[in-house]
Amino acid sequence: MDTNYDIIIVGTGAGGATLALKLADTGKRILLLERGGYVPVERENWDSREVFIRNRYTTNEFWLDKRDRTFRPGQHYGVGGNTKFYGAALFRMREQDFGKVVHHGGISPEWPISYGDLKPYYLEAEHLYHVHGQRGADPTEPPEDADFAYGPLPHESRIQEVFDGLRESGLHPFPCPIGVDLEKKGPGHAPFVLDRFDGFPDPTEHKADAHVIALRKALEYENVRLLTRAKVTKLTTDKSGTRIREIHAEHEGELLKFTAELCILSCGAINSAALLLKSANEHHPAGLGNSSDLVGRNYMCHINSALMAIGKEPNPTKFGKTFAINDFYFASGDQDFDFPLGHIQMLGKSDAMQIKGDSPIPAPGFTFELLAKHAVDFWLATEDLPDPNNRISLVKGQIKVSYTPNNLEAHRRLLQKLKEALTKSGKFSHYFPKNVYFSKDMPIAAVAHQNGTVRFGHDPRTSVLDRFCRSHEVENLFVVDGSFFVSSSAVNPALTIIANALRVGDHIKNEVL
Repeated sequence: MDTNYDIIIVGTGAGGATLALKLADTGKRILLLERGGYVPVERENWDSREVFIRNRYTTNEFWLDKRDRTFRPGQHYGVGGNTKFYGAALFRMREQDFGKVVHHGGISPEWPISYGDLKPYYLEAEHLYHVHGQRGADPTEPPEDADFAYGPLPHESRIQEVFDGLRESGLHPFPCPIGVDLEKKGPGHAPFVLDRFDGFPDPTEHKADAHVIALRKALEYENVRLLTRAKVTKLTTDKSGTRIREIHAEHEGELLKFTAELCILSCGAINSAALLLKSANEHHPAGLGNSSDLVGRNYMCHINSALMAIGKEPNPTKFGKTFAINDFYFASGDQDFDFPLGHIQMLGKSDAMQIKGDSPIPAPGFTFELLAKHAVDFWLATEDLPDPNNRISLVKGQIKVSYTPNNLEAHRRLLQKLKEALTKSGKFSHYFPKNVYFSKDMPIAAVAHQNGTVRFGHDPRTSVLDRFCRSHEVENLFVVDGSFFVSSSAVNPALTIIANALRVGDHIKNEVL
């Protein structure tokens, strides 16, 4: 097996796979190392019990929380990373998110780049990942003259009723930007119906995940190679401590050592930080590139809630994730609380098995089946703020996630705003929390929006990476997953990770290679 490459990328999720595609045409010898395998195509892909209750596709490893209690994270290892299971809601951060924002719970700090730096890459990312949307419908959307390449997904009849009701109440719901390739033809050219999508792997490959959209295209180049089930365990440096010398990986019971001119991490914010900490040596005693003591710190994942609104009318919707609400993104509209609240979007449709997995008994007067039949599902996200005490660390080699939620009052008010708007419509009578995405009562296990552990910036004393996500201290090391975030905003991080990988790719092609 050849172990010497020009570029090695660790991880095949949103950042790693996208960057591989961006660099593929350089002719450089590129190796991607992925610790998991391919997600199997099987009937269980769309089985709620298997996916959400039995956690068939999540890792079997256990991490520690801040009290050293073990938990099983909702982390997916495999080709395409967590994007194989995401809901493909691909939002741009708001223009103001890149600056200093005052929240009720504290300060969201300024980024070392502006929205303008990412703007062309957001557009490139939207086209690449088949994002369906509508410019001008979101009252908080950042500036962009070009239309989406793909128009918004249509609302099914029940969702259209909810959409219209919220609009009549004075809100401004808008089409949710979703990454999906509706032009793709499945076996036998059968018509495709969006259904088991949000949180499920998609065996039809219509979902725009990093494997289908980016990695597969990158692997069409002869100079790009993928090695699956190769878990990177350590990075070593040369005698000066300023360059990665070797990348150690376990593959099928064998320890392999790779070398490359460039080492690029995209393991996810938690695992990239953990790998840097595991790679401590005499030059980097606190962890690789960690003289600032910021590797692993400022972990963010959003304050999230999932809500089932039970309506009078049944909801036969197959795919309900077609609109979002940002009316409360920057302000509550209340005189006594002039702070941002957050973001609301639709969720995939509940079924009886998901609800049963969340609740030991049905709500009074309802069966699981009746709840599912009438449920309309919402996802709420509020920005959690960077806190150095919210951090990733290692305890005898085991990952520890020390996390205390903050900015909670804003989230409480956001939830109340949604309930008030739905109640005002006169079509909803009951509201129940939906915890299926949170692995029951352990919110810390919900790591889909992980970010912030290896932040970028201008000053090596207050950041780990420079503005192009290159280590301040290790010249051939880059990190392109969500680690680089300075703040979390309140929208899904995937599109920003993808756009940044495209930006970093251009920098590497033009300034580094």
